[in-house]
Formats: sequence, structure tokens, C-alpha cells
Amino acid sequence: MDFKPLARFIDHITAWRIPWAEVQVLHRNETVFRYRNGYADVEKKTPIEGDPIIHLYSLTKMMTCTAALQLVEKGAMLLNDPLADYLPDYAEMNVRKTLPDGEVVLERAQRPIRVRDLFTMSAGFSYDFGTPAIRELAERTGGRVPTREFAAVFAKEPLLFEPGTHWAYSLCHDILAALVETVDGRSFGTYVREEITGPLGMRDTGFDLTDEQLCRLAPQYEFNDELGKPVRKDGNGFRLGTAYESGGAGLLSTVSDYSRFLNALTNRGTSPDGVRILAPATVDLMRTDHLTDGMRGDYAWSQLAGYGYGLGVRTHVAPAVSGSLSPLGEFGWSGAAGCLAIVDPDSELTVMYAQHLLNNQEPYVHPRLRNLVYSCLG
Repeated sequence: MDFKPLARFIDHITAWRIPWAEVQVLHRNETVFRYRNGYADVEKKTPIEGDPIIHLYSLTKMMTCTAALQLVEKGAMLLNDPLADYLPDYAEMNVRKTLPDGEVVLERAQRPIRVRDLFTMSAGFSYDFGTPAIRELAERTGGRVPTREFAAVFAKEPLLFEPGTHWAYSLCHDILAALVETVDGRSFGTYVREEITGPLGMRDTGFDLTDEQLCRLAPQYEFNDELGKPVRKDGNGFRLGTAYESGGAGLLSTVSDYSRFLNALTNRGTSPDGVRILAPATVDLMRTDHLTDGMRGDYAWSQLAGYGYGLGVRTHVAPAVSGSLSPLGEFGWSGAAGCLAIVDPDSELTVMYAQHLLNNQEPYVHPRLRNLVYSCLG
């Protein structure tokens, strides 16, 4: 194994426009490469060091789907169950449709939302936080916006399409977190801590930070093209309230911590020290392509060419289309500030990549990073 080319790539992107970047590569449960470069604080020219905490954003989704799949394993719910069996507010949904003359009308949905539709982004939801009902909820709860109360309010929004017929990146996994709360009884954050992060020894992963952890929260940036430099932009716009535990984008973590979770998935659900979070069959179901012909055309991000979509994860299905050096079934996801997870059970490979730049250059960075990892493995 020679990871010098991967190190040079990290050097290249941090000299380009990304303030700092870090990658950890595990092979057969051993860290075979870890490298970082750049400035944690661009203004102060503070080098990236220690174990900085970052916003995972959508990399949260893999944790949320794992939590919900645990409940499927326990028989507490099934993927084909109607969502309304657990969240009655979703029993009668309206669909927004545009008529040939351009008029927009609401019609009663003919299909129920199923639990699986939350996992596969096919429920018909949007990613719109700015509705009057959600703003009213924030006012009514004094800025708390509890997760289940958000789900109840969000059910009033019309769907973009009939459930199960299309794919749309949306708040599906936020509602999935509310489903976990409802089925299990614990808050989503408590469930995640007691059933996943705690058993795995992940002490720096959660929805809220201690004072000590807050001191390690890395500055966050957005690249300003007019100024030609990164500009500080802290905060998480997906955190709707102090009590809102976003299953889609709310977790904070570190490279070291989240690698523990990802590596358990690489080992088909069990950590190297024997902590089981999912069964092997469940991990294989998670990384199975669940897109239908009707959904595939909607799943069109350039960096995901050759990938299908499983239960909350991209999954490699066509090397001739992707140009990826990873094998079929390699899976994972990414986050708004640029972090990336690569989980590959067949190669016994885990990769956690982190940065903290909101306009993240994902289509450029992620496919190159993935190919570099596999080429460096030899």
C-alpha cells in the first residue's frame, strides 16, 4: 500500500479552496492511513489538529436508517407497513398536481406512505423548512420544535408525488427519526446513544455538545468566489429548534468516532470488539438498490452516476457508468459540508473523509478521493 498519491490530493484541495481536509482509511479493522492538512481557523492560520468536531449533516442519515432497521430486526415494524399505522397524521395525504393548463390542484393520494418510502426518499416529501405551519410550531414551542411535533405538523404539507412512484431528496429521514421515537418510546437522541453510539464507544457523536466538546467544534466556512477565499459561516440551518433531533442532518461527530460506526457496517453489522448493531442480512438489504424504473430518472446527481440508492445509502451498481474503482455493493453517503463515508464489506475497507466547507465541491472531490483510495490499496 502506498498512500502518497492520496496525501498529495489532500494537499492539493487544501491549497485550492478547502480550508482543511482529513481522511482515515481502515483495512481489515486496522487504520492503514490517516492524513490531514489545512487550517482549522483560516483567519488565525491555526493548523488542523486534535480531534475536531464537525457537523455531519446528511451523513447523519446512515445512523438514522441503522436505528430504524434495528426496530425492523426486532419486529417492531416492517418496511411494507403503512406509516399511518404508527404516525396517524399521515393517514390521509394530499398530492400537489399540475394540470395541463398549468393550474395547481390538490388531490387525495391514492397510495399510502409506507415505512420503506421514508428509507428510500420516495414518500413524496420536500426539503422545505420554511412553511407557515413550521414557523408557527417554532413560535408555539418557544423555539424548541420537538421532533415528533415537527412530524405531526409536516404531515399537513401536500406531497410532491404519489408515494413510492418517484425519488426526491427530502425530509424523509427526519420523519424516520420521529417514527423511531414513536415506535420505541425514547427520544431519538437517547435511542441512538443507548443502542448505537454508546455500545460502540463513540463519545463524541450526538445532537448536542458539552462545553468541552463545544471548544473542539471546528469553524465552518463557505467559499466566497467574489472574494476568492473561504468566509466563516457557522451553525446548522437544519437544526430547527433546541429540541429538534434531525435524523436527516443533525449529528455532530469526529473522524475517529464516526469511523467506528462505519467500520461496524463494513463488518456487516458487528464492531471488531463484538458489538452488534445490525445483522449481516440487514446490512446487505441496506446496500441493495431499491430504486424502481420510475425513481431512477430522478436520482441524477453527477457524482452518483453508476450508483443506486438503498435504505438511506448510495450503492455501487454499474462500474461501467460510474468509472469507480470500488466493487459492486460499496456504499455510503455524504454531508453538506463535504464529509464522505465509504463502506465496503467485500474489500473489508472503511473510509471516513471530513472537511467543513458548505459549498463543498463534492462532484470534484468525492469520486477522485474514492478512486485514489482504491488505487493506493494496491
